[in-house]
Amino acid sequence: MKLNTLVVCLSTLGVCSSLSLAAPAVEESAPLCPLQKEARVPAPVQDAFGGRIEKDPRVRTYVTPARIVWQSQNSDKSTVKNAECLLKNTSGQISLTTPDFCALENKGEPASILIDFGTELSGGIQIGGSGTSTSQPVEVRVRFGESVSEAMSELGGKKNATNDHAVRDQTTLIPWLGTAEIGNTGFRFVRIDLVQPNSTLNLKFTRAVFLFNDLPYLGSFQSNDERLNQIWNTGAYTVQLNMQNYVWDGFKRDRLVWIGDMHPETMTINSVFGANWMVPRSLDLVRDETPLGSWMNGISSYSIWWLLIHNDWYRMNGDFEYLKEQQPYLTGFLRQLLGCVDENGKEKMPPGRFLDWPSNANPQAIHAGLQSLMILSFDAGVTLCDALGEKELSAQCEEMAAKMRTYIPDPNNSKQAAALMALAGLEDAKKLNEEVMAVDGALRMSTFYGYYVLLARAMAEDYQGALDVIRQYWGGMLDMGATTFWEDFDIEWMENAARIDELVPEGKIDIHGDYGNYCYIGLRHSLSHGWASGPTAWLSEYVLGVRVEDGGKKVSINPHLCDLEWVEGSFPLKDGVLKIRHEKQADGSLKTEVSAPGKVKIVSDTKNMKMKVKRSR
Repeated sequence: MKLNTLVVCLSTLGVCSSLSLAAPAVEESAPLCPLQKEARVPAPVQDAFGGRIEKDPRVRTYVTPARIVWQSQNSDKSTVKNAECLLKNTSGQISLTTPDFCALENKGEPASILIDFGTELSGGIQIGGSGTSTSQPVEVRVRFGESVSEAMSELGGKKNATNDHAVRDQTTLIPWLGTAEIGNTGFRFVRIDLVQPNSTLNLKFTRAVFLFNDLPYLGSFQSNDERLNQIWNTGAYTVQLNMQNYVWDGFKRDRLVWIGDMHPETMTINSVFGANWMVPRSLDLVRDETPLGSWMNGISSYSIWWLLIHNDWYRMNGDFEYLKEQQPYLTGFLRQLLGCVDENGKEKMPPGRFLDWPSNANPQAIHAGLQSLMILSFDAGVTLCDALGEKELSAQCEEMAAKMRTYIPDPNNSKQAAALMALAGLEDAKKLNEEVMAVDGALRMSTFYGYYVLLARAMAEDYQGALDVIRQYWGGMLDMGATTFWEDFDIEWMENAARIDELVPEGKIDIHGDYGNYCYIGLRHSLSHGWASGPTAWLSEYVLGVRVEDGGKKVSINPHLCDLEWVEGSFPLKDGVLKIRHEKQADGSLKTEVSAPGKVKIVSDTKNMKMKVKRSR
């Protein structure tokens, strides 16, 4: 049962759950696209609906609250009684004789409770009323929050709480003996206020309606460091919540397919869920919305990321038929990109110049990053054009990449730009690491481009430094109460800051509401953003050591345990699941056991590793 896998993942995030499910064996194949299956509808209306049906592949699950964070103080104007009964499991059925309920009474002031569901969720809530004083619907206000601070906030306030993209603050009616469902957003906390004066609401239950794609975790990662294990699982869960029919950036905000954001998400999907149908569906959506000559999402670099995602997707999954479908657009885009370089090999990309938000105030870094991304795109163009038989265009891409490498921009102390320059081969990775990327540890990191900093530090063979940054930076979000990774984060925000799962005490900083820039000022900041999942893919590739090549026909296994004693895990391939365990021996060597599916070729360059490979069916 795939839901078991999700429960196991949530347990690693420190999430309380009333479910008691045994951990399953790793499943051996990725799911087919649910949208390809015909939706079942009742026979009497099949002809009436015709072809107007599209099946929702997500599952719908109910989640009982984990705790009551806060409730309004009882007074002669407002009372809350027996709030703890909302923590009990419920049938979800209203009855006339309910012995146990939470009573909210507004005698002139709202009666209020704040509920914690224990982890970030996607969906809404279901409120079941077992009676009202008026025998009529009563008016309540419902506020969702990814943090306690957000759930307690006012719209339009100084901390930038908004209803952008997904409504998180609304007033609605709860029926007299009935249920109401409210919300479609990302949240962990919900505040409910009975706002109708001179009324009473007896709540039988309040539970989350959790909507998610029930995907098997084909990939896994375990080591003797529980912090790294939790980080891997948190990145996987963050992306899973953002896989809502399309691969979104964030399900509170923006709920859109941003192609640049999708690259780290795709690498995580490949590492955890395998070749999931949502990736090509999302790539094709934005391709079809973007005529050649324009730029995806209005950002020039994002069209480059579309190309780079296709390169990695083909490298790992080898779906030539899907690549062939991209040929007209892909070759047209490469020709478009060839026209964005001057005679000196310097990029001249149009407005909409963007790497990530923390780089936005550094035009030199943006220029260095775009120069690097264009070189990477032409390198990818060579590979993809060779596969497609586009020999002339392949040669043009190879010539342009070589020309652009003769011009070396200045990263201007930007870790993001330095990382891209290293990956593009513009400067020596070890030099860039020593002078820029490794300076001050996790300071000046970003959640999106942190993934590329980790890749570049691996290129510089600074695996231990990358591990330390993962623990400090992504682990810092966990220390502040995160159960998913954030749109942006600065470790300096942690100083004197309250956790997101508590009321902000007097004299403490509200880490959600008091920080943020650009599009993520204050509470508008998304606390579950798929582009922040980079460590999940990185740990699978560089610590577990799995690098997939030749469309999944070949796997290089080169682990880097650094200060770890052992690591084990799995990785989805198109022919099955690869399973690996590495143990550090007393003499410093590694004992490695591999279970490989089918005829996949297993290779390694690691000198001190004794590897035993067995074949699984």
